[in-house]
Amino acid sequence: MNEIGRANPSASVLLIEDEAPIRKFLRAALEGQGYAIVETATGQDGITQAATRVPDLVLLDLGLPDVDGFEILRRIREWSALPVIVLTARGQDGDKVRALDAGADDYVTKPFSMPELLARMRVALRHRARAGDDDPVIEVGRLRIDLAGRRVTLGDDEIQLTPIEFRLLGALARHAGRVLTRDALLREVWGPAAVGQHHYLRVYMAQLRRKIETDSARPEFLLTELGVGYRLRDG
Repeated sequence: MNEIGRANPSASVLLIEDEAPIRKFLRAALEGQGYAIVETATGQDGITQAATRVPDLVLLDLGLPDVDGFEILRRIREWSALPVIVLTARGQDGDKVRALDAGADDYVTKPFSMPELLARMRVALRHRARAGDDDPVIEVGRLRIDLAGRRVTLGDDEIQLTPIEFRLLGALARHAGRVLTRDALLREVWGPAAVGQHHYLRVYMAQLRRKIETDSARPEFLLTELGVGYRLRDG
């Protein structure tokens, strides 16, 4: 049997999607990978199911008939940090940024491939497990980031970073695998007054890539989500 989705085969998934053919397809594909699926076609019932069943992960369609997907995100984030992956036919960068800033862990644009969705689900579930871990060391392939010791190594080589470079890398490391919007990074690294100053990020991300990546034009670790933000590769 294909093992592509079995990072956590006992995980429960709440699917909030109003299109019956997509629900049927996802149920068959995800149950085939060992996930337990609860599905609903409305936003209001999705909010209820999220609160009563407390799933391990939510797959949320933004275009629901009764409640806007952004409102569902807001309601869930009032009480829970459970992973939410947005499924959306809205390909505009503004919608992606808005979803991430509203609390989504990730987004997948329709039409999507199941290998991509399963990979993003595994990342979200790993991030949730890591959130409860006190270990301040993040390892991504040859890259090792010791958040407490403020030490970064690539293989056997220690990488010397400026304080701002370390704060930027640390922000990405704490959310490894997740997309962080440009404004979210600016807010976390430079403070609220820096929101909108995207040239800060371009400059410091370029510096980080020159120090960490073998080929900064083809980054292995620090990935760009065009028009949205950045992510540190997970695993």
